Amino acid sequence: MSAVLQKLKRFKLRALHNEKKFGVAGRNCEEVLRKGCLHLQLPVPGSTLCLYEDGTEVTGDYFWSVPDDSELVLLTAGQTWQGYVSDISRFLSVFQEPHAELIQAARQLLSDERAPLRQKLLADLLGTVSENIAAETRAEDAPWFEGLESRFRNKSGYLRYSCESRIRSYLREVTSGASLVVTEAREEYLRVVGAMCQKLQAARYNSSYFDRGAKAGRRLCTPEGWFSCQGPFDVDDCASRHSINPYSNRESRVLFSTWNLDHVIEKKRTVVPTLAAAIHDAEGREVDWKYFYRLLFTSENLKLVHIACHKKTTHKLLCDPSRIYRAPAVPRRKRRARQRP
Repeated sequence: MSAVLQKLKRFKLRALHNEKKFGVAGRNCEEVLRKGCLHLQLPVPGSTLCLYEDGTEVTGDYFWSVPDDSELVLLTAGQTWQGYVSDISRFLSVFQEPHAELIQAARQLLSDERAPLRQKLLADLLGTVSENIAAETRAEDAPWFEGLESRFRNKSGYLRYSCESRIRSYLREVTSGASLVVTEAREEYLRVVGAMCQKLQAARYNSSYFDRGAKAGRRLCTPEGWFSCQGPFDVDDCASRHSINPYSNRESRVLFSTWNLDHVIEKKRTVVPTLAAAIHDAEGREVDWKYFYRLLFTSENLKLVHIACHKKTTHKLLCDPSRIYRAPAVPRRKRRARQRP
C-alpha cells in the first residue's frame, strides 16, 4: 500500500465555466485539490473535485479508481457540476442570443475547418445563429423572399398562401370524386362539395395553420414560427423530434414545402369514397357533410409531419359509421293548452 500511495496520479484540471485546463499531479485527493486551488487562486475550505464527464465527486479511495489524465472540475462552495449536460446547457444559452463576435468566431472556424463532419456542424450552427426570425417584411429580410413573386410582402402572408394552396388542392380532389358517384346522385354530391367550399371560404381555407400571427388554436406553430413534427399517422408523437422554422431563412422556407399535412384517415382511399357511397346509399337520410369536412380539411384529421415521418403505407383506418349520417331530428311535443276554469 505504501508503494501505491507514493505513486503520483496525473489529471487535467479546470475551474467551473473555465475552458483553460492545466496539468496537476498528486498522491491523494487532498494534494491535487490543494495544488489546484493554489493555481486557480481559490480557497481550499469547501472546495471539491469531480469528474468532468458525469459530475461524480472524487474523494477517498475512489481517487485511485480514476484513470490517469482524466479531466476534473474544481468546484468551490455552492457550485455544482452535472457532467457534459452542464456544458451543453451553457452552450445552448450562449447561442440563444448570439453576439456579433460569436458569429464572427464561428465563421472563422468554418473557413479554417477541413473535416466534413465538423464543417457541417459549424455550417448548421452558423445558419441557425444568423437567422432573422423576428423579421416579417420584405424590407426587413430581403433574402428570405428570393424567388417569390413581388406580391408577397410579408412572411406570414406567404405562409398563409402556402397552406391555402394545400387545402385548395384537397378540395379539387374531393370535387373530382364526383366521378365515383352514379349520375342520379352526382347532383347531391356536388351540392355537398359546394357547402364544404363555402365553409372553407369563410375559414379562408384554414390558412391560419401556418400563420404565426394567428391566435393559439388556429395555428400549428409557436408565436415565433416554430413547427414541430406531429409524428406518423399511427403514433402520438415524433420520436425524432423534427422541428423547423420556415420564417427563419430562405432555406428553411423551401425545406418546409417538403413537410406534409397527412390525413390520418386517408383522403383518397377512404374519406372521399365513403362520402360518395354515403350519398348514393342515403335513402332519405341526411349525410353529415360537416363530419367529412373536418376529416378532409381540418387538424381533426390532419397531422403536420416531416417527410421522413410521412408513411406511404395504407393506413387501414375507417370513417366512424355512427357519424356518416345526421341523427334524425326528434319532433318536438306540442304543449297541451291549458283549459280555462
